[in-house]
Amino acid sequence: MGMTISEKILAAHAGRERVEPGEIVMVDVDVNLANELSAALAIDEFKKIKGAERIKDPQGAIFVPDHFTPSKDIPTARLVQRVREFALEQNARWFEVGRAGIEHMVLPQHGIVGPGQVIIGGDSHTTTYGALGAFSTGVGSTDVAVAWAIGKTWLRVPPSVKVTYHGRLRPWVTGKDLILYTIGQMTVDGATYMAMEFHGETLRGLPMAGRFTMANMSIEAGAKNGIFHVDDVTREFLASVGHTGYTEFAGDPDAHYVKEIEIDAAEIEPQVAFPSMPDNTRAISEVGTIEIDQVVIGTCTNGWIEDMREAAHVLRGHKVSPRVRCIIVPGSQEVQRQMVRERLMDIFMDAECIVSTSTCGPCIGGHMGVLGDHERCVSTTNRNFVGRMGSRSAEIYLTSPAVAAASAIAGRLAGPDEILRLPPVAVA
Repeated sequence: MGMTISEKILAAHAGRERVEPGEIVMVDVDVNLANELSAALAIDEFKKIKGAERIKDPQGAIFVPDHFTPSKDIPTARLVQRVREFALEQNARWFEVGRAGIEHMVLPQHGIVGPGQVIIGGDSHTTTYGALGAFSTGVGSTDVAVAWAIGKTWLRVPPSVKVTYHGRLRPWVTGKDLILYTIGQMTVDGATYMAMEFHGETLRGLPMAGRFTMANMSIEAGAKNGIFHVDDVTREFLASVGHTGYTEFAGDPDAHYVKEIEIDAAEIEPQVAFPSMPDNTRAISEVGTIEIDQVVIGTCTNGWIEDMREAAHVLRGHKVSPRVRCIIVPGSQEVQRQMVRERLMDIFMDAECIVSTSTCGPCIGGHMGVLGDHERCVSTTNRNFVGRMGSRSAEIYLTSPAVAAASAIAGRLAGPDEILRLPPVAVA
């Protein structure tokens, strides 16, 4: 019997011809990511390892402060300072605020991650890089520390679930809608510790931004990793960021999957995940009248330039509802620079949005967009758990950038088709 793409990557990094689901293997790590929170804990554990004084592969050790950065208070500043000093002392790759952005966009844009790699990170959404055909997964800070010391990590080989999408997407349906719909069908534990492998003709024309979003949110179905096969869209992106010399792996036709799910993508409308789980999904036509207080567009899930263009297309010529604050969070400094070039910043500011620095702050209820009691937020982020973005009584609705932008204008949950039928307002 053949192997899946995830099994082939793990076998290659374990120095074996094949691996089987359920086996525990030691694999070489190509990229080891930490943010300021996971790194602080990992530093403590690293210092406990006998004989561990230097990171074995400092160029493969990536540090990106993004969760509470720019520092929201003195304790956070001290935390980042400690991590910065360790990273620079170890000659690791340190991405300072103002030169980078949110970790899961920084690594692809700097050509650090690519096909065939094993990537671990002290953040659950490290699954993002599976969009490039890598085995990429989140781990605990102790695992980060051990991989710093020895350049390896242990993994239980996950069984794979094959998700295949058929048909042509409707207008305004994006990768975010595909993954929300899929999680709604599978539930938040439907792929627990599985490799979630994405297939189908629907995905051939899906841009990398949509693929990153889908791989990012595979963890919301419980997956160990989400992964795409490499195609021309992938190769074009890799060429644009200067990532070369990679190895492409492909699953075998007779590979074994514990589940095979077929989805008619042509029937999917823009989706909304209602509070307080990502699998509590409904089509936009079924949401009813729900007034909102805040909209967040961006972060690591939907902070790519394609997402910014999508939101700007809806917001152009309109104003955000007077009862709503709309926060735009580009995923990186490079995205923000491109927004300036394309004058998207003008569109957002004319619509009376605020454009934030690239930070995880509002997504995790850390800063720069925390919700108050009983407030409702439409967000393009990846989780809507109770208390995720602030008060435990607040409600979070997950959507695509287009739906989020339309909702900001309407002051309630709304789809882009409804807003684009409205006449634009006069903009000075």
